[in-house]
Amino acid sequence: MDNDPRVLIAALRRSHDRLASLAEAFSEDFLTHISYAQAWTVAQVFSHLGSGAEISLLTLEGALGGPPLDRDAIPPIWDTWNAKTPERMAADCLPADDAHIKRLEGLTDADLAGISYGIFGMTLDAAGLIRLRLSEHAMHTWDVAVTADPEAVVAPSAVELLVPQLVFLADRTGQPGAGPLRVRLRGTHPETDLLLDVSDQVTLVAWPAGGADTDGEIATSTEVLLRLAYGRLDSEHTPPVRVSGTAGLLDRVRAVFPGI
Repeated sequence: MDNDPRVLIAALRRSHDRLASLAEAFSEDFLTHISYAQAWTVAQVFSHLGSGAEISLLTLEGALGGPPLDRDAIPPIWDTWNAKTPERMAADCLPADDAHIKRLEGLTDADLAGISYGIFGMTLDAAGLIRLRLSEHAMHTWDVAVTADPEAVVAPSAVELLVPQLVFLADRTGQPGAGPLRVRLRGTHPETDLLLDVSDQVTLVAWPAGGADTDGEIATSTEVLLRLAYGRLDSEHTPPVRVSGTAGLLDRVRAVFPGI
């Protein structure tokens, strides 16, 4: 796992560039198509990323010693973005996103080293804070990309940096009601080997050296495992996956991760 904040910032910049290239390629009519985030149109995904950039910038300023993020300030930001036309949602997202990333790029090493910020019940350093935004950005950019190209994948440069989010998602969004279940999850590019345990809670840990009893194994790319954990692996967007063990294992694991 790469915890260098500047590596994460560079990946976030590349994700921004990918989003910008998509925005340039889309017609105005396409913005009203339903995205993979099925509650939202393509334009609304841009809106979500734009409002998220504003909120991320406020969060960053709080982490740098400024006023902490005022939770009461968030709904008005959402309201402003929700009131925009589809065209403005897409157009305004990019400069808002760029402003947040430029602020990150301009930080000194001392600035980055000094970040320790409480959010979502965790205390995050610079790498942790940036990784949260990268995960949101990369996955929602995929939500847009796959609307136009069913073969689209999450950016490889982001996948490698987001492996820690698998554990985070299991803890935060995993559904214990889908268990009991124990599954080995193996990924490539990068190599990933994990044990998913669903009982009274959902945990995801490194595969134990001594092995473990399981209901089966799912082997695929780590990009696919990441989309699985984000609830983005429906049957129409699942490349070849090697599944062994009990019947319906992949569907059972899908039920553990309904998505965010």
